[in-house]
Amino acid sequence: MASSGFEGFEKRLELVFSLPVCADGARARHGLRLLPVGALREALDAAQCAVVSAAGNASLDAYVLSESSLFVYPSRAVLKTCGTTRLLRTVPPLLRAAAAELGLALRSCRYSRGSFLFPDAQPFPHADFADEVRFLDAAVPNTLRFRRSAVMPHRHGQEHKWHVYTASTSDDDGGAARCTVEVCMTELDRTLARQFYLTPGDDVGRTSHAAGDAMTAASGLGDVMNPRALAFGYAFAPCGYSMNALDGERYATVHVTPEDGHSYASYECGGGGDDDAAGAIASVGKAVAAFRPGAVSVSVCYGGGTTEGNGRAIDAGRVWSAVADAVEPLGLACRSRAAEDFPGAMTVTYQTFTRTPASLT
Repeated sequence: MASSGFEGFEKRLELVFSLPVCADGARARHGLRLLPVGALREALDAAQCAVVSAAGNASLDAYVLSESSLFVYPSRAVLKTCGTTRLLRTVPPLLRAAAAELGLALRSCRYSRGSFLFPDAQPFPHADFADEVRFLDAAVPNTLRFRRSAVMPHRHGQEHKWHVYTASTSDDDGGAARCTVEVCMTELDRTLARQFYLTPGDDVGRTSHAAGDAMTAASGLGDVMNPRALAFGYAFAPCGYSMNALDGERYATVHVTPEDGHSYASYECGGGGDDDAAGAIASVGKAVAAFRPGAVSVSVCYGGGTTEGNGRAIDAGRVWSAVADAVEPLGLACRSRAAEDFPGAMTVTYQTFTRTPASLT
């Protein structure tokens, strides 16, 4: 592995707000989507990233950023950034703007990330998870009194770990259950990774959006969530790729850092209702197949009311089995797994996989 390079592993922040009961119709319907452009820019400036592409539908707005993505629902914002961005610095300006401009109060906060490839390059507070927890504890209001942080799995010596912080106004969320799947992949197949380099002449008469859409088509990533999704890609120079895809309330996002020595790709899907877990987990296999990585980690976050689509409630054991069924046929073997419960009736599972020797021949 290279001693230094671009940090592909993202930091992810999800903020959920309570929409005002007594408010004008537009504010109740659109909530956070009415945040002024200046307020979003202030938050992104704090993280040291910017919008490069935007799209939306009746349910949400989606932004490709210079470092990853932002999704904005009426009552929910999902922001993930890579590199040496200062993601947690966005919390104070976002909370101020939501309260002052829209009268919205924070209901829950969830922060998650993997193990950085280059932790020493991260700015405060991101170099140490304990510092991140202290920062969030000070940044979120005291009304979010149910709080917990965890590093998964607990055992020492595990190279890849999953860091989670949650804070909630209630230990029982009471809202619609949502399933979110996060996949982190390293040691990408070199031939497949080359698809995410600009070729000579791409910078002449071809936009980053057009080049990104070509990469989406060549890699088949536009069909990972489902063929109906509206997918829009963005290519970076000289290499790198981001894509957001929308399908009703559901979203998917892919980010690729293809350089040899520290290649990385991520896939996330979420936003669907409580019966969408099976489809979300099944899409993991398609995402992994697009990169043929040497190592994969998969985290699934779901609420207490989440079902498999057949009315049967899911639990950690079923999630582990479903993820393994999606990933192991691709020549990867499960090396660790963990599950933790968090405030807001939320469960997070985490599994790591590495390529088996037989699949390398």
